[in-house]
Amino acid sequence: MLKFNGAWRFDPPGIISTGVVNEFSDLIGRIATQGDRQDILEHFKAYFASAAGMTSNWSTSESWADSDLQNYMQHAAANAPLFIEAFYDGCEALGGKDVAVPDTGMMNRVLAKHGAGYEIRPPDLISSNSDLMPIPVPEKPPSLDEQAQELIQRSLSQSEKFLSEGHFRQAVQEVLWLLETVSTAFQGLETGGGTVEGKYFNKIVCDLRRRNQGTTLEQILDWMTKLHGYLSSPTGGGIRHGTDLKAGIATTGGEARLFCNLIRSYISFLLAEHERLSES
Repeated sequence: MLKFNGAWRFDPPGIISTGVVNEFSDLIGRIATQGDRQDILEHFKAYFASAAGMTSNWSTSESWADSDLQNYMQHAAANAPLFIEAFYDGCEALGGKDVAVPDTGMMNRVLAKHGAGYEIRPPDLISSNSDLMPIPVPEKPPSLDEQAQELIQRSLSQSEKFLSEGHFRQAVQEVLWLLETVSTAFQGLETGGGTVEGKYFNKIVCDLRRRNQGTTLEQILDWMTKLHGYLSSPTGGGIRHGTDLKAGIATTGGEARLFCNLIRSYISFLLAEHERLSES
């Protein structure tokens, strides 16, 4: 099973092109020449039926198996990542039975030829539209309680969902809100230079910077503050306080992914710092 943005399983980011469907179908036909044709068709039927949310039953003949497979592939095409996963997983399973199957290089050439917008990099399926996977954030920061951990993961998932749906401003807005929220965990925390007294993002970060002058931490917090300020400004990113109607520019998909990954990296950094300071 390929790994990709979990939101894609429930909110399809787009369909797969007819060209990919036809070429993958032709490849299945070539694979089927290596053994019992109906057995191999039935094998792929099960994978594409599952991708389409349907149930595959054994066909009454080889010709019906071929027809049923085409039907399942057409339904599965409504969700491009699941369609690609079905073909990849079906090939992987047969490859373990000494049946020659297309390698990922051939699959990727087909996807690129038809502008599918995805690339298989086992074990991951990458969206070549962004060419970036989401920056990972610790799933269970040990220094935070379960409620805080659940809030963090829920917000990250919501941001990825917005990205997959093309709601770019909302995607950035969600993780920017999360960055501000995570910063509140530092309230009252003891650092090498004293206690963090701020209650809001800017004041908390200011306290941390002042108490860690001349360190890498100070520089990273400075970058974080500048990004937060740019995204908050109506004539900048226009994410937090609205955008200037005359000078504002809508956030593109590429910019949104960049901003989201930058903020996710800062969130990961803050969580690691919170853990370090909590243990000191």
